[in-house]
Amino acid sequence: MDPFVSPDWLAEHREDVVLADARMYLDGRSAEAAYLQGHLPGAVFVDVATALAAPASPEKGRHPLPTPEDFAAAMSRAGIGDDTTVVAYDGAGNVMAARLIWMLRTTGHRAALLDGGLSAAGSGELERRRTVLPEARFTPVPWPPDALASIDEAVHGPLVVDARDRTRFAGNTPDPVDPRSGHIPGAVNVPCREHLTERQTLQPVEQVRERFERAGVTDAHHMISYCGSGVTACHNLLVAEHAGLGTGRLFPGSWSHYSHTDRPVETSPQG
Repeated sequence: MDPFVSPDWLAEHREDVVLADARMYLDGRSAEAAYLQGHLPGAVFVDVATALAAPASPEKGRHPLPTPEDFAAAMSRAGIGDDTTVVAYDGAGNVMAARLIWMLRTTGHRAALLDGGLSAAGSGELERRRTVLPEARFTPVPWPPDALASIDEAVHGPLVVDARDRTRFAGNTPDPVDPRSGHIPGAVNVPCREHLTERQTLQPVEQVRERFERAGVTDAHHMISYCGSGVTACHNLLVAEHAGLGTGRLFPGSWSHYSHTDRPVETSPQG
């Protein structure tokens, strides 16, 4: 299954999928409150910060991967089971919902992002009542080692890609959320939000593929993706796969882990 599906695909297969609202805000807003104010009809709410992450720590970052058991329990509560096909979206071009889809795909489940996210509803009416599905059986599956990269591998990797915006990557101003500014030495910057059009849909494959290739990514199997806390980095991984470049690895702790260490930091004039 491709990592992205269109609204037309969803309409055709709507009875066969669980639609998940996986919004997350970095400015303190409540994603759940936003969901209750209006979501795509029939969508369940999945809290990225709690259902898709373990408690934060300097040693693991702001959004460490949860244990397979905790992830399975969260999916079960949402009505997502072993054989469920999941389509997820958010209100920010899917850069947040990508975490859920990457986690599901990485553990062998059929899952994709809804191209356009919340705006895919167009002029359609949003729903304001919570969708609750029957609890489902979701079997815990260990995180595949070949899908993850450690901090040491991120430091020494031949192709490390930072998904944050160019200002944070450059590191010439104080970081808004982490203790140090800059990026992992040797990393290249492919801001995930630059893959999107003004309508928050994904740009054509040729454009996103060219953007990756300009950064040196011609084979994502060699790519380690990171961001602030391992959330939007998943978007770069899914977009690279969609563009036919293969599947890369995630550094889960990302900058929120790295910046708490005494390892070298690089800055640049970009941004």
